[in-house]
Amino acid sequence: MKDDCIFCKIIKGEIPSSKVYEDEEILAFNDINPAAPIHVLVIPKKHISSLAKMEDGDEQIISKIYKVINKIAEKQGFKEKGYRVIVNCGKDGGQEVGHLHFHLLAGTQLGEKIV
Repeated sequence: MKDDCIFCKIIKGEIPSSKVYEDEEILAFNDINPAAPIHVLVIPKKHISSLAKMEDGDEQIISKIYKVINKIAEKQGFKEKGYRVIVNCGKDGGQEVGHLHFHLLAGTQLGEKIV
């Protein structure tokens, strides 16, 4: 965990969030500035700054995150209709928080792109 990371502060409970899912390795919560009717952020509790900074073994948590995304989609009832998962990597990729996170978007028919 990093003391200056907003997502690490959310994981530690220092900043409140609207939790959708939590286990020992993963936290999912509703985005406070949603880009779709359903917009959940899914994050590893281990601080990984981006996909580009993954270490050996991190692929296991990434795989688990995708399984959790499917669980959330099923529980919230949009698994069959569809959803989008976005991972921004680095400044040019649009990553605003330096903690790996997956945007789960659903609840409407999404266009070809989200700008």
